[in-house]
Amino acid sequence: MAVLLQPIKRGLAALALLGMALPALAETTVSDAWVRATVPHQQSTGAFMVLTATSDSKLVGVASPVAKTVQVHEMTMNGDVMGMREVKAVELPAGKAVSLDPNGLHVMLMGLHEQVKEGQQVPLTLTIEDAKGAKQTLQVQAPVRALTAEAGAGHEHAHQH
Repeated sequence: MAVLLQPIKRGLAALALLGMALPALAETTVSDAWVRATVPHQQSTGAFMVLTATSDSKLVGVASPVAKTVQVHEMTMNGDVMGMREVKAVELPAGKAVSLDPNGLHVMLMGLHEQVKEGQQVPLTLTIEDAKGAKQTLQVQAPVRALTAEAGAGHEHAHQH
């Protein structure tokens, strides 16, 4: 009987080793996602969110069916002139919340196909790449907030100081 169990034990040991060799898939969570509403004929708007990855990763792409072009931009200051420039990737250090907000890094939805109105949901597809180069996509439904909305508006969390 022991002779028959030997190959089974060896097989189970090999499976256990294989399980340890498989990389744990890096997970990225998205919270507080929202898109700023637009006025009629406005061509672009911003999308904002907080990204937290379980391992060192980066946001390498964003797409949405509501816009022709979607890019990640960062605000720049050149003297007293504020500008924006495209960023090819956003580093997501392990365990650190990275905020995409109106005052810093943010997603620009450009060439909008129609007006984005408060109360709608805007679908976003985020492409995240981990340190090993493995890519995953995240589907996000971002609610549209009023034109006057600021980062953190509609935040349900109580902040204690």
